[in-house]
Amino acid sequence: MSTADKLGEAWDINPDAAQGYMTEERRMIKESARAFTMKEVLPVANELDPVQGKIPFELRQKLADMGYFGITIPTRYGGMGLGCFEYCLVAEELARGWMSVASLIARGNGLIGARGMSEEQLQERLPKVARGEWLGAFSMSEPGAGSDVSALTCRAVREGDEWVITGNKYWCTFADDADYIYVVARTEAVDPKARHKGMSGFIVEKPRGELPKGCKGSPIPKIGYFGWSTFELAFDGCRVPLSAQVGGAKGAGNAFYQISSGLERARAHTAARSIGLAQGALEDAMEYAKERVQFGQPIGEFQAIRFKIAKMATEIEAARQLMYFVCHQIDTGKRCDREAAMVKLFASEMSERVTSEALQIFGGAGYTKLHAVERYWRDARLTKIFEGTSEIQMRIISDSLLGRAKK
Repeated sequence: MSTADKLGEAWDINPDAAQGYMTEERRMIKESARAFTMKEVLPVANELDPVQGKIPFELRQKLADMGYFGITIPTRYGGMGLGCFEYCLVAEELARGWMSVASLIARGNGLIGARGMSEEQLQERLPKVARGEWLGAFSMSEPGAGSDVSALTCRAVREGDEWVITGNKYWCTFADDADYIYVVARTEAVDPKARHKGMSGFIVEKPRGELPKGCKGSPIPKIGYFGWSTFELAFDGCRVPLSAQVGGAKGAGNAFYQISSGLERARAHTAARSIGLAQGALEDAMEYAKERVQFGQPIGEFQAIRFKIAKMATEIEAARQLMYFVCHQIDTGKRCDREAAMVKLFASEMSERVTSEALQIFGGAGYTKLHAVERYWRDARLTKIFEGTSEIQMRIISDSLLGRAKK
């Protein structure tokens, strides 16, 4: 099959379906999330992000009251029973205010490793997740293992009726305030022919505001993504019961598959956050262009500024429409790992460009903490790194189109 044929097969879009993406219900969800963001999220972000303050618990509770931690959780577990599309609509609007808040709802909306859990475990845990009462942190990366998951060295060794976890972890956001940490650790020796195997996931429960027993950590000094802390962790004989292993004996060594099964939705979510950041920067730049007077007229009257805004708006809408398509594919059960990589790549790269252009429109004022545009710019830069770097996305896409490169 030619490359052109592959692309044609990938984008088999029904025009009628495309027009029907934004139903009346979805418009209402989007408008409600927008109103919530402008009233509850943006003022808090403008106050706390410049001083690196934490997302207040009161705002977290308001997110729970809106049902935003349970958008994709089935109704039988107390969630809204909606899809990736609605989840990303809300995330985009929240990111327009503060990307950290748009990221916080990902600590609910399901349960890390849920596919390996029993129905009894889901019945016990998911209703609490949907209410925002049991939220998780994710601990996989290590000082020497980022994109190369197979390089993980943190180990879990069974001792009687417990697992003992030992090793260092990096980039664990929300480790302190979460109710549990999903920790990926090696439970089997490395197989040189299948290095991604032999890793297991563990639900390490803990009190809010503390790290687990047998675990020490310190916040990483970041340049953005404020509102919560991102930790370097050191597990030193952290003991958990056998039941903490996700999937039990059946889940042993299968953490890679448990994680990768949700990557399409995670990358769509990152695209939504990227689009929200870019939209916020665009709207702020447009307002500033109307107010800022130079050479006797608003700078928005100058063609150079007008053309910047036209290009910014076009790139945002292109990313948004691709995101809608990917979300539709996910919600209809169609495989779209390539397209999910595309939207994550395109939206994150777009977001950095657009927020940078917005800052340029602000001029010197944009390079201060007096305007939110610098926050959008800093946070946009991160979207090209987490959930798989831009380079990883390009590898996924090119491998899909050309076959894997020969080693």
